[in-house]
This record gives sequence, structure tokens and C-alpha cells, in this order.
Amino acid sequence: MLWTMQYRILSDSVVVIHFLFILFVVFGGFLVFRWPKIAWLHIPAFLWGGLIGIAGWICPLTYLENDLRILSAESGYPGGFVERYIIPLIYPDMLLPGGFPRYGFIAIGIAVLIINAGIYWRIRKKLTDL
Repeated sequence: MLWTMQYRILSDSVVVIHFLFILFVVFGGFLVFRWPKIAWLHIPAFLWGGLIGIAGWICPLTYLENDLRILSAESGYPGGFVERYIIPLIYPDMLLPGGFPRYGFIAIGIAVLIINAGIYWRIRKKLTDL
């Protein structure tokens, strides 16, 4: 019983970390304006986030969460983190047969790359104007 609760806490912690990572992927470029050295962490993060969306991969944190949920006597879930937690936040009434469409994930991945490329272009422009 104690192990079950500990695995549940760990799986919930992975959800929080995963959500914070996604926020960093999407909005971390704005932090680079203030703290430029964060770019060394953010560039690989946003490239990874965009690639996962475009390629249709599932993040290893999702596998970790599912494994911990199973160890806590809960069930895991099919698909990825974004489909499970983020899409229902944005589109709570969206009940499509087959779930969120694949082209939607590709669009999200491309948007992450374009938004961050724009942010880094702006940062580079700001640095060259000095």
C-alpha cells in the first residue's frame, strides 16, 4: 500500500515536470532575452519538442509516467502526454473519432519551431544592433 502511494506521487511528479518542460519548450525563448545562457538548454529542448510533434514520437517522460502509474496499481494510457493532458485543456469538448488528428500534432511541432526561430532571430538582431 505504501509503495502504491509512493509510485502515485512519483507519477504525478512526472506529470508536473513534463508540463513544465513543455512550457519551457514553448516559452523558454522569452527567458533567453533576460538570461542568454539559458539558450544552451532551450535550443535542444525546443528542437526536441518540435521534432516529437512532427515525427509523431512519444516522449520518454510519458513512458516513465505510464510505468509509474502501472506500479501504483493504476492504468497507463495510450498516446502521448499532449494528447492526454494538453489538448483537453485547449479543446475540452473535442471528441473526435480516433482522437486529435495527426496533422494537428505536425502543426504544433512546426509552430514550436517557427515561434522559437522567430524569437532567436529577434535575439540575434538585437545583439547585432548593439
